Parts: sequence; structure tokens; C-alpha cells
Amino acid sequence: MKTLLRAVLLATAGLPVTVSAQGTDAVNFGRREFVQQISLSPDGSHVAVLQPLIGRGGALMVADLATGRSAVVLRASGDPERLRNCHWASNTGIICNVYMIQRLAQTLPFTRMVTVNSDGTDLKVLSSRESSNALDIMQSGGTIVDWGPDGSDGSVLMTRDFVPEYSTGTHLANTKEGRGVELVHATTLRRKQVEGPQYGAREYISDGHGSVRIMGVESRNASGLRTGRTSYSYRLPGSREWKSLGELVDTPTGFTGFDPYAVDRDANLVYGFESVDGRMALYSISLDGKRTRTLVFANPLVDVDGLVRIGRHRRVVGASYATDRRVTEFFDPELKKLRTDLAKALPGKPLVTFVDASADESKLLLFAGRDSDAGTYYVYDKKTRHLEEVMASRPQLAGTKLASVQPITFPAADGTIVPGYLTLPAGSDGKNLPAIVMPHGGPGARDEWGFDWLAQFFAARGFAVLQPNYRGSTGYGDAWYQKNGFQSWRTAIGDVNDGGRWLLKQGIAAPGKLAIVGWSYGGYAALQTAVLDPDLFKAIVAIAPVTDLETLRGEASGFTSYALVDDFIGHGRHVREGSPAQNADRIKAPVLLFHGDQDLNVGVGESRMMASRLRGAGKQVDYVEFKGLDHQLEDDAVRARMLDKSDAFLRTALTLPAKP
Repeated sequence: MKTLLRAVLLATAGLPVTVSAQGTDAVNFGRREFVQQISLSPDGSHVAVLQPLIGRGGALMVADLATGRSAVVLRASGDPERLRNCHWASNTGIICNVYMIQRLAQTLPFTRMVTVNSDGTDLKVLSSRESSNALDIMQSGGTIVDWGPDGSDGSVLMTRDFVPEYSTGTHLANTKEGRGVELVHATTLRRKQVEGPQYGAREYISDGHGSVRIMGVESRNASGLRTGRTSYSYRLPGSREWKSLGELVDTPTGFTGFDPYAVDRDANLVYGFESVDGRMALYSISLDGKRTRTLVFANPLVDVDGLVRIGRHRRVVGASYATDRRVTEFFDPELKKLRTDLAKALPGKPLVTFVDASADESKLLLFAGRDSDAGTYYVYDKKTRHLEEVMASRPQLAGTKLASVQPITFPAADGTIVPGYLTLPAGSDGKNLPAIVMPHGGPGARDEWGFDWLAQFFAARGFAVLQPNYRGSTGYGDAWYQKNGFQSWRTAIGDVNDGGRWLLKQGIAAPGKLAIVGWSYGGYAALQTAVLDPDLFKAIVAIAPVTDLETLRGEASGFTSYALVDDFIGHGRHVREGSPAQNADRIKAPVLLFHGDQDLNVGVGESRMMASRLRGAGKQVDYVEFKGLDHQLEDDAVRARMLDKSDAFLRTALTLPAKP
């Protein structure tokens, strides 16, 4: 669909970026993916695409799949408002989540739901209006629980946060507090309360056909802080009475208990995840009063961590897990066969994901890609068995030869075998290269096989890149997660360092040409590796890093999550010993820091502190701060500048020749 692709290219043309003469790779890889999110209309005739605009802006584009005609129907500047998660409420109406950061007494995130016609007319706020008499602020504008009984008439079930109001001389003020659910029509804005506000309610799960069947309520302590203990209740079919389902407990080492995800109306059960033999598995519990528990799927090696759903009723069709690669086990025979057929139709693109479907599921929107292919979106018509390309995710990389990614393992110092992924520059023999260890963020996360724009950029610049799934990563069970990557920092950081030593021992990394690059917890790991072994890495790049665990704890002060954060970080010697800013004098390698000044995940003060401590210790440090950006640095020009500066910094620190 050349017309559709052209609309996206025009929207992102003219990117104002100041980079070096060798910065073409930085510009191309720094550009955000052209398809940030995509959905299919109920009748399967149109797609709605969230795409980037110049700089940090974004737009909602609607395209006719038959004609290829497209138009931008909604824009957001990115400063501060950003479009998130746009989906069709009907064949002519679209609902979008708008995210923004605002500075009040402190910097806070806000969301609001808006609705707009597919031709760009009749833009309205769908979220409930906040009263001027409110005693508290309403940060959340609601989330979609269900696309309504019909699935395509524009009526949706969405959460609403009720905030109490003050009054003088009247009894009309609202005293309700908590989260409830309303049935809201996206065009008329008619509202009907479906579930009254429940204090502490965090989650509502429907049956996909307009009926709320599960509610999760988190308890609070005497100070009003969240405890991490969520009690789940369920309803029998046709009943309004709540019955106990079980309790889920959030601990520093993970979750215990059953975590419900989706209700199957026809089978009258709920699917969810729970640990079995130290690894997450998919279970079902009947919702008939007996609560019959059934193990649906488990893997003896890794966590089963994905529930595969499809269509506007969010029907459960399978489960997924990641070993060397992400694997999906389909329960639905038709989709299982279709996956096999698609593998033949799309050779070389083994990562296939069903993204959306028409209301009758006769048309499927899917994504296919691989490690060296950023991926493409397609629409498959079951009736005609026709597969049509819609749009590439990153067409700006069409002329760039991307690198392959190899699953590897390496031994830690204690003999534990650590998994990871190795990306080698395209065409290289994989020997005697400048190399980077790139630990992932989280720490409650893991890297997977597939396209990674950051790793691919450095590979395009001639670096070998190792991404270790160090102990402290998720996906490999409770024993691998340990106490989490902060309380067990010596183990996690030790694994990262051992990955660097493996690169040197294998001859992949040239002597003296080893660096480390990380974002968020990965940035923390990059800095802390030099505290543990100051001589291993010769250059450090840390993006939005945690640098002081006590400061990280303090950033949660005043929020209801403080007790959870406090428990997660813990208390003891590891807090000071595991904080790079408290041990800056041990760091020998030059350091490059990046941070956005609106970061709500890791406060910008942490990088400011780190830079100050390094300078005070007489160390080499360069700190770049980006105004108006948060943790993800969602600005094409900023990302291009960050990549270009990182490349130049590494080449200088490792004494590498310039690369065109």
C-alpha cells in the first residue's frame, strides 16, 4: 500500500537533527518506529495507526485498506500531551488514551480518554469531568475494560476513579471514593454506572461481552499505603453477589497466589498465572462456585508469561513463553494451523503476532518480523485466504543491512550458565571487535530474540553487542530472579561483568576495546559494574540510570506505593554498597550520562548526583540533560543526538577510528 506508506513518510519528513557528519545511522535508528500502535476497525475495512511526527509529536492516522487512502485525524505535540492506545469503538469512532505530565505540587502523570470520528470530526473528552470541589486530583481518566456487549456499537465499559468533594451548606457533594465501572457511549457520551466505586479497587475483568466478572481490591495499611495484597472476587453467571476467588501478594522476590487475567464466558472460567515448582504457569479456575483449579500449560524450563487473546471480545486462544525465542502454544486449532500456513507465506519472519481482528474475526491484523527485520504489518482475510501488506514498522531502515542475533550462553564465576543474545556487525567474522555489554532495564524484565533498535545501531557502527539475561531477570523462575536485581545486586552485576569477560576470552572483544551501555536499571548496572571491577570496561554509557538506592526510595515518598518500593529496595549494607553514586571514587572509566528532566521512573536528580560525585572524585564524566522528556526519551531528534554522541564518545574512549 504505497499511498499509506507515503502518508507516514510525509508526516515524519524534515526531521531537525544536529549530528556529526557520520550521523546518518543515528538519525535512522533514532527515529521512532512508524507504527507505534495499530488497530483494525470492527468491519475490517480500515486501520487506525499511531505514528510519530517531527520531533516528539504523534498523530492518529486512519487508512482505508481497499483504496489505500489515508488521513491524519488527530495530532498531539508530545509537549506535554501524547497519544496512547487508540482503538475502534465502532466502524466510525475511535477512542484514544491521552497521556501527559504536569507540574503541580510535584510532577505527576495524568491520562484522559478522548473519542473522535474516523474522519477527524467531533473530538470529545470521554473521561468523566472532575468537579471543581474535588478534595483530590483525578490522575487516571479511565481504562477500557470491555468493548461492550455488541463489540462494535460504540458502547464501552471503562473504569472511573471517583474523588470525594467538599461542600458548604449543601448535601449534594459527592462523597464516593474509589474505582468503579461505567458503560459509556463513545458518540453520545451517555453514562451508566455498572460497578459502584470501591475503595482500593485496582482491577476489573469482564467476560468480553459486557459483564464484569472479577474484581481485585488491594488493602491499605494504617497510613493509607498500598500493601501489595490484592483480594480477588468473582461472580456467578447472572449474579451480582461477589464471592472470594483468592489473594495475590506482591513481594520483593515476585508474586505469590493466583493472578487472574481473562474470563472465558462460554467455559465459565478465568485464566491466570501462578507459580508451579518455582516457575509461572497458566491455570484456569472455574467460576461456578466450586473454583475447580486446572493446570492449562506449563514449561519445565522457563516461565509461561503470555496470554494470547484475539478479537474485540479478547478471546483466549493460547499461551506463550520465551526460551531462546518466543514460542506460542495455540489452543485454537484454526489459529494453530494458520500459524503454520503463515510461516510458509512469510519465510524468514518467524515472529508472528496476531494484533487485532474484525468483530467476526474473519479478518486478522498481524505482525511478522525477526532479529534482522524490524517487521511488517499485514491483514489476512480468512474468506479469501489473501494476505496483504499494510505497512513496515521502520521503513527508514529499508536500505540498511541489519545484523543477525544469536542466542548464546556463558559461564558465571560460580559456574552458573547465563543465557543472553549476541549481535555481531553484518559481514564481520565476529573476532577482535570493539564490543559492548548491554544489560536490560527492569530489573524485572528480560531480553528476547528479535529486533532491538539500540543493539542494531551499535552493530551498524561496528560493535559486537552482548545482552545478558543476568540473575535478577524475569522469565526463568523464582530461583533465577533471586531477591531482585537491587537486593541481589552482587549476583546480577557479577553476571554482567562475567559476560564482558566471556567476550574477551572468546576473542570477540578486542583487548582494551570493551564498553558497557545501559538504560534505566541497565544504566545502573553499567555504572555499578565499574564499582565491582573498575578495570573491566573502558567506557560507560548510562541512560536514565538509578545511581543511589536511598534516593530511589525517597522518590516514592508521598505516593501510596512507598511501602512497596521500600520493601523492594530493602535495608542493610547493600543499599550503600550497591549505589554507584556512593562509590564514585572506585570508577575509573570515562562516563557519559543522559537523562530527561521529567523522568517519573528514575528522578533526574540521580544523574545530576552521579555527575557531581564523579567530578568531585576527579573522574571523567559528560552529562547531557534533555528538557521536557521522561524516561523513554520519546523524541526523534533527541534519540539521534544521544546515539551520535554515544558513538563518538565510545570511539574516543576506546581509541577507535572514525566510521562513515
